[in-house]
Amino acid sequence: MKLINVVTLGCSKNVVDSEHMMAQAEAAGWKVTFDSNSTRAKVVVINTCGFINDAKQESIETILSFAAAKSAGRIERLFVMGCLSERYADELREEIPEVDEFFGVKTFDGVLAALGVERKAELDTERTLTTPSHYAYLKIAEGCDRRCGYCAIPLIRGGHVSVPMEQVLEEAQKLADRGVREIMVIAQDTTYYGIDLYGKRMLAPLLRELCKVKGVEWIRLHYAYPANFPADVIEVMRDEPKICKYLDIPLQHISDNQLRSMKRAVGKAGTEQLIRDLRAAIPDLAIRTTMLVGYPGETDADFEELKEFVRQAKFERLGVFTYSAEEGTYSAEKLTDDVPEHVKQARADELMQLQSAISYDYNASRVGRIERVIVDGKVDGRWMARSQYDSPEVDTEIEIQTEKRLRRGCFYDVRIIEADEYDLVAELV
Repeated sequence: MKLINVVTLGCSKNVVDSEHMMAQAEAAGWKVTFDSNSTRAKVVVINTCGFINDAKQESIETILSFAAAKSAGRIERLFVMGCLSERYADELREEIPEVDEFFGVKTFDGVLAALGVERKAELDTERTLTTPSHYAYLKIAEGCDRRCGYCAIPLIRGGHVSVPMEQVLEEAQKLADRGVREIMVIAQDTTYYGIDLYGKRMLAPLLRELCKVKGVEWIRLHYAYPANFPADVIEVMRDEPKICKYLDIPLQHISDNQLRSMKRAVGKAGTEQLIRDLRAAIPDLAIRTTMLVGYPGETDADFEELKEFVRQAKFERLGVFTYSAEEGTYSAEKLTDDVPEHVKQARADELMQLQSAISYDYNASRVGRIERVIVDGKVDGRWMARSQYDSPEVDTEIEIQTEKRLRRGCFYDVRIIEADEYDLVAELV
């Protein structure tokens, strides 16, 4: 039996790349699995992440684990693709010769060719889902034209390239036809969608067309860039009932000194105005953001300014990263990594402690409310679900207390009865 194990590490963009590749392989007669620990398949493909140090380390450890399995005869062929391979292929070939070949991120045609598969254009909108069957990620663009000082993504994935709208819509309809009810729209920068193909930003028109896809009930927007945020996107989020009142928009900092050094193309005043505009237009909007602490030159005053911003903005969901220098980026080449590691971590811990209280207050404010939720499944005998305000895998889960048998991927109305900073408890209405 031609069985291949595809191990996907890193972000949701990698997930989509793997799913497209797996669909091509399946059409050519391969059977695919996606078990990160299995050596049942004699052929293994690892789709790596190379974004930050922790992700790089996870990718290297995974490669080494399967390289050892190959040396022991448990697998026969081992291929590596993705961001880490794109950046460090030569070094990896030298250090891990057990790998048969390394491929980058621009295309997975090389992997398919190594498997004896010819890529077929008519299958470009096909996917082998690795997520639960009721939700999927929909990638609308590749690469990024931004040049944020700390970020290696443009060096790895190149400039922004939009997927033609008709192709995006065809893929969305195919996902809906197979039972997907929730779509997460993703790209390195979703707000820039269409400018290369159509001469203007086309995210809002794309979202309106996605709302017409039969079968899709929730559309969720991820990875929006704050500079020059399109006003028509705010309008479509406000007006279209299928679009979740949810926005993932990484802001990174609020100090003008830090934002300038990070080359973020937006300052404190513009960021604060955008938050006000979003809150005014969509009062129940849940905002997820990330902050970067310990960037070169971050002073105590910069950090205090960031804390005060987080206090005032009251983001429903917030994550924190500590800075690490990435080869080839502006900050690694031109700036001194002058914030000690223990200070970076202390700042991250302090910001997360502040956010924990904010998240608790937000969740507690939902107690007594009736919300529509989608059931993700049963975990340890408990039915777990999410509302439109929470994305899968990263946000709050809602435990539904019921003796009834619920159906995964179906929607129910529930009343929130308990809350903590991370999760909620509800009962069926």
